[in-house]
Amino acid sequence: MTTTAPETRSRNPFQRLRRFLVRHGRALTVANIFTQGGIIVTGGAVRLTGSGLGCSTWPQCEPGTFVPELRSELGIHPFIEFGNRTLTFVLLVVAVGVALAVWDTRPALRWWGLVPLLGVVAQAIIGGITVLADLNPVVVAPHLLLSMALVWQAVWLALKYRDAPRRDGRCIKSTLRTSSVLLAGLLVLGTVTTGAGPHSGDADATERLGIDPEVAAQAHALIVWAFVAVLAFLVWRVRSDRSEGERDEVGKAWKVLVAVTLLQALIGYVQYFTGLPEIIVGAHLAGAAILTAAHSAAFYLLKRDRTKVRAQAAA
Repeated sequence: MTTTAPETRSRNPFQRLRRFLVRHGRALTVANIFTQGGIIVTGGAVRLTGSGLGCSTWPQCEPGTFVPELRSELGIHPFIEFGNRTLTFVLLVVAVGVALAVWDTRPALRWWGLVPLLGVVAQAIIGGITVLADLNPVVVAPHLLLSMALVWQAVWLALKYRDAPRRDGRCIKSTLRTSSVLLAGLLVLGTVTTGAGPHSGDADATERLGIDPEVAAQAHALIVWAFVAVLAFLVWRVRSDRSEGERDEVGKAWKVLVAVTLLQALIGYVQYFTGLPEIIVGAHLAGAAILTAAHSAAFYLLKRDRTKVRAQAAA
């Protein structure tokens, strides 16, 4: 019996799949980051090309069919919207793989490993409501913000999964939390600014929120500069700190965050003063996803390891 048990297990397709996922758990957590960010980019393409209602219903694209139909009056809009929906299924496959890999290898992270999967389900539901509500901005904004939150969690999970070495230095917990609040604020005001502007996601809609776009943009800019100020203070506090190991991941984390923040601010001003061209707006949206990912990495790596802090206190 001792010789047949391993053979029985190896012939079980589900067990073979589980072992495959365990072996590639780290790669899956990285793939989760890119697919979560990718859905933001494709969603932006839907909005910027006016394809938000390219598919008239949900979960089907058109009544009676899940795939788009080529109709001259709609052009490519149904196919752009359908492409965004298709990526959701790729994201679902990756999320299931992450959930199974984390469940089998990291008991302390099991419930965190389910977050991407639950997020995909929630996004599918919100996306359906968005279409059925004719792109109501009250629904569109949470749709994007949830994706940003999932990107932030995906980076955190990937670093936690591989036990990336954290910073060893003075406590900056309150500064990190302040930067997180400001990040959330600038993302929220970013969606409000977009909702008040011309890029509605529907070829026929030109205004979605009864808010002056100029005022919304100015409020968004104020939060951005507050975020930059807090980031500058954060960098000053950690400028001499580093993580353990050959690679200084702590230094890399804050340098990347600074570079992405400044580039994103530059793109924001360029799009504002050039009349919101679609390509620049798309770059700004992709930059928001990258900024969110960079902040998550910095938040994890710049936060001190609690276990090490307790050990030092006990010593």
